[in-house]
This record gives sequence, structure tokens and C-alpha cells, in this order.
Amino acid sequence: MLQALSRIGRLRTLQACAALVVLLGLLLWWLLPLGEPAPSGTLTVSTGVRSGVYQRYGERLKGDLAKDLPKVSIRLRTSEGSQQNIARVASGKADFTIATTDALATYLNDGGPGADRLRGCVRLYDDYVQLVVPRDSGVRKVSDLTGKRVGVGQPGSGVRLVADRLMTAAGLDPANDVTPVPSGIDTMPTELENGRLDAFFWSGGLPTSAVQELSDRFAIRLVPLEAPLIKELQAAGGSARYYRSAMMPADAYRNVQQGQAVPTVAVANVLVTTDRTDPALTEAFTRTVIDSRDRIGREVHAAQLVDLRTAIYTDPLPLHEGARRYYRSVKP
Repeated sequence: MLQALSRIGRLRTLQACAALVVLLGLLLWWLLPLGEPAPSGTLTVSTGVRSGVYQRYGERLKGDLAKDLPKVSIRLRTSEGSQQNIARVASGKADFTIATTDALATYLNDGGPGADRLRGCVRLYDDYVQLVVPRDSGVRKVSDLTGKRVGVGQPGSGVRLVADRLMTAAGLDPANDVTPVPSGIDTMPTELENGRLDAFFWSGGLPTSAVQELSDRFAIRLVPLEAPLIKELQAAGGSARYYRSAMMPADAYRNVQQGQAVPTVAVANVLVTTDRTDPALTEAFTRTVIDSRDRIGREVHAAQLVDLRTAIYTDPLPLHEGARRYYRSVKP
């Protein structure tokens, strides 16, 4: 009898120990992180000029990234725009950036250093080309810029690329038929207001705050970029295929458009990195960009246009593996 009771006691003790081991295992599984470690380190994001959409978007995205990637330090670096942004990321001087698809295609077609390493994460929003003149200006079409002082963007900007192409499509020599002024959106509005420019080109999300603020204090007009001009622009082939006809909505700049939509050129923006960037980090970065759309969009309107259904289409760049993981994780 005593031996039987002893065996029952030992059995119950073993069962209790086994249950305790299972319980401890479950507790450890819950408390300890498994799988890939959380991303850490420092990231440099190349943005744009201080009053442009790239910079304003980057500043607000930085706050969301700090919450979602607490072990990652985010550094924003201003730039002249798309062309300089691409060169920085391709060379490893920045980790992420935003650039227009025409500028990306041009860099790829030209065989720029590190071009084969560039990868896309998110198709973001469209830039709209804006040719701004004083309201009483005689400039009604691009060819009327002959002999004028024209702000064409800084050498490393995306606006410089499209401004030169538009003037060429209109039959102008951008270097000789106008006086090109290499200013950015941080200075062109003031230069137009003070009479140092007769017109300026800008390519950005709608509305661009610098143009909006100019319209609040100075009477301006947007010159239409009509379909025949855009067809001529696209006829150049190559990276020009990324331009498309579009309409600036009538309410983009209420003080300027007087209830009228304005025909223009649009080109998509892409969030860019390289194949050097860790997949887990890129997946997390991509998730934050998508998840922060509505919050950032309340302050930077263009961010509202990020659409999960089209975000995956990062042509002309192949999709980064980390971004691909994210899109698979949210696929219905």
C-alpha cells in the first residue's frame, strides 16, 4: 500500500513539474522577442529644399518613424531635389529618399554610379508642373518665355529636368532663348514678387505651400501646359514616357485659379532605397509610410494620395525585398 502511494506521489510530482515547465516556456515565449531583432542604427533620408513638399513630408514622417522604429535614429538632409537625391542614395550618402520617376529613369538610362543597386519601396503621390507668372504677365504659353528671366530650379532638382524638356518641346533653347535662373522653390516666389524673375517653373505636390503663400500676398497666374505641348514632350521618348497629361484641380490654389482647373504635366514620386538596406528595416519603413498617410495628409495634402493599391508599382525600379514582404503581409 505504501509503495503504491509513493508511486502515485512521484507521478503527481512529475506531472506538476511538467506543467510548470510548459508554463515557464509559454511565459518566456510571451516575454522574450523572437525572430529578427528590432532594426537599429542611424538612417539618413535625403529630402529637398526647405519649403518644398519633400522636406515638409520628411519632417512629419520622421516623427512617425521615431515611434515605430525607436532604436533607429533618423537624420534628414535637405537637397536640391530628385536628381541630387538619387545620386546620394546610389552612392550610399543617404539611405532613403523621394524622387520622380522621370529623374530615376534618366539616371538608370545614363548608367549613373550605383544605378543597378537602386530599389523602390512605395509609389507615393504625383508632382504637378506649375509655371507661375504675375497675373498681368503677357506669358500665355511656354513659347512666350522667350527673352524672359525664368526660374528653372537648382541643377540637382527634378524641376530643372522637366523645365528644360518643356521649353525644348515648345521650340525654345533653354540655355539661350531665356535667361535661366537656377533658384529653388525657397527663393523663386520672392524673386518673382520683387521683379527679379518674370516666371518660374515648379514641380511638386498640390498645393505647394510656397506657391500658396505667394498667392496670398501677390497676384499670380498659372500658365496652362496644353495637350499638344505634352505630346511633343513625350515624343522625345526615353524617360519622357513617365510624363502624363493632368489637370490641377480648381481648388488647388483658390486665389489663383478662380474656379478653373488648369491643364498641366504630372509625374509620379517613388520612395527609393538600395539593395544594401536591411529587408526588416525596409519593411518597417514601408509600413510606417503607408500607416502614416492620413495623419501626415492633414498637414501635407499630397500624402493623402498615397494608395496601397498602387503603392507597389515602383517602375522604373524593382521592388525592394523588404517592401515586398510588407505588401505580402497586408494582401487580403
